[in-house]
Amino acid sequence: MAAIGRNDPCTCGSGKKYKRCCALKVERTPIGSKIGLSLIGLLLLGGAAYFLFSLDELDDGRLTPHRVWSQEHQHWH
Repeated sequence: MAAIGRNDPCTCGSGKKYKRCCALKVERTPIGSKIGLSLIGLLLLGGAAYFLFSLDELDDGRLTPHRVWSQEHQHWH
């Protein structure tokens, strides 16, 4: 079977050119997929941000229960 050209009549029988009919259907991404991928991306970014902001609480590989201000060093321990 020969490849369909963009200016050939569409094979679905609509009478339109392929580029104005079924070629557009193949190239479109469903809105549900776009929304789902966006939500997954936001969740991943949120998780990465939470992880990066919690890195300052790590002390030798374990989470410290609370932090104490050091007057001598002028920062939290």
